[in-house]
Amino acid sequence: MKSTTKKPLSRNKLLAIAGFGWMFDAMDVGILSFIIAALAIEWSLSPEQMGWIGSVNSIGMAVGAVFFGLIADKIGRKNVFMITLLMFSLASGASALAGGLAIFMILRFFVGMGLGGELPVASTLVSESVPAEERGKVVVLLESFWAVGWILAALIAYFVIPDYGWRWALALTALPAFYAIYLRLKLPDSPRYKKVENVKRTVVQNIKELWTPTYRRRTLMLWILWFTVVFSYYGMFLWLPSVMVIKGFSLIKTFEYVLIMTLAQLPGYFSAAWLIERVGRKFVLITYLLGTAASAAVFGSAETLTMLMISGMLLSFFNLGAWGALYAYSPEQYPTVIRATGAGMAAGVGRIGGILGPLLVGTMVAASYSIGIIFGIFCAAIVVGVLAVAFLGTETKQQELQDTL
Repeated sequence: MKSTTKKPLSRNKLLAIAGFGWMFDAMDVGILSFIIAALAIEWSLSPEQMGWIGSVNSIGMAVGAVFFGLIADKIGRKNVFMITLLMFSLASGASALAGGLAIFMILRFFVGMGLGGELPVASTLVSESVPAEERGKVVVLLESFWAVGWILAALIAYFVIPDYGWRWALALTALPAFYAIYLRLKLPDSPRYKKVENVKRTVVQNIKELWTPTYRRRTLMLWILWFTVVFSYYGMFLWLPSVMVIKGFSLIKTFEYVLIMTLAQLPGYFSAAWLIERVGRKFVLITYLLGTAASAAVFGSAETLTMLMISGMLLSFFNLGAWGALYAYSPEQYPTVIRATGAGMAAGVGRIGGILGPLLVGTMVAASYSIGIIFGIFCAAIVVGVLAVAFLGTETKQQELQDTL
């Protein structure tokens, strides 16, 4: 039988292969925010229905994060990486053909399931494959591909949706993801996972281990942090184009303004990547989340275009920098034998927040609450996440990862 052992990839090649698929994932999530605004007009959707489109995506992500996180500790990171990307790509392409809201939402569930399973497993694989002294920086740089995907989504929305419609926009974001599948065939599995792949542990054992005295504080901290970050992110960013329309801007102008705001995500990631190995994970998370909360408060109450643009750009800068630190921090809380389980469960709990966030906005907009009050709720949620990190979190900067319990 031919050996399937692969040589370790260089850091940059690993980052490129993992990041390429991450970018197309982000394109799909990003384009959804613009498509919701377009579908609201084409299908005469109510605010509650608009909220459900975003939330069903997060329901799928919650299921995917937990399920695929659990099995990644059983069958390996790379296998789950490939399965989830294939699921995501097929469902995303099919959703471009959806003839009504019901089938569109079913397909978005499967898109979310693939995406939700892939992201924590991808960050776990990369985290386990680079040296301790640059682990945080590399994982944040992996997350920066998310910003590139969002920028491409905003460009597609601006140039494609007004003239060619949302179906072509979805197809453009889904098709290149198949090339990412080809690239990942060359990706070796995590060297740390290979050290422990023969350790016999059940899924139930791994879940119980998260709540033993050694790990319960870390697990509680991560679950609170993930919930508050995802709740606020999906509540704010999936509704960003629609909020701009509510504030009186045309759909085309809205796409242009959101594209400009989205560009601020890249320096947010790069600054977090630069800081995370210098000042630590906790400092970056706390600082960037507080910046997110302040920006959200200003954006929600802003009335002039200037204030909307400045606060929207700062919101993108700080929030996505915090996301990068979150993905670097999460796998570092657990040893290899339960790492994907721990990261996946935390992400799954977070996705519950992603279900509730868009629904909250839709419900409150329908009830005529102001955008300022709605964004104030997200601001308060983020502060809760900050407190969890400050009082329950431990610093993991440049610490060697454990493999066994």
